[in-house]
Order: sequence, then C-alpha cells, then structure tokens
Amino acid sequence: MAKSNSQSAANYCVGAKQTKLAIENGEAVQVFIASDADVKLTEPIAERCRERGIPLVSVVSMRELGRACGIQVGASAAAMIRE
Repeated sequence: MAKSNSQSAANYCVGAKQTKLAIENGEAVQVFIASDADVKLTEPIAERCRERGIPLVSVVSMRELGRACGIQVGASAAAMIRE
C-alpha cells in the first residue's frame, strides 16, 4: 500500500469501522486487510468487498498495515477512498 507523491494521508481511512463505512458509502476503491487480524472483524469487510466488486488486498500483519497507513499502532483494515 505504498503512497505515491500525489496521494495524501486523507486518501485513506484506517480501522475496521471506518473501512466498513467507506464501503457502505461507496467511497472505497480498494481495501486492505491484515492476515493476522481477528476473522470476526475482517470477514464481514471481505464479504462486502466481494459483493460490491471492490479489490481486496491481504497484508501480512496489522503492524505492517498500520505503518503503511502512517499510524503507530496496528490496523486490521484500511481502505483507499475516492477523493
């Protein structure tokens, strides 16, 4: 989930609740899920992505996903959102 120079942190939402909201609102264009996150959190997100045809990317760990999003803690899910 590398950011290009033209993308700012505002182009992402981080966390299971925010990611679900972005999917429901039609804002998510790609979703990232940490492989080591609780399946109870991530499976509903993955299911919504499959239903809506949103690309889903598996990330190795919550820690890695959090770092990629520029936060100091792990994240179970994140979404790239429309500007």
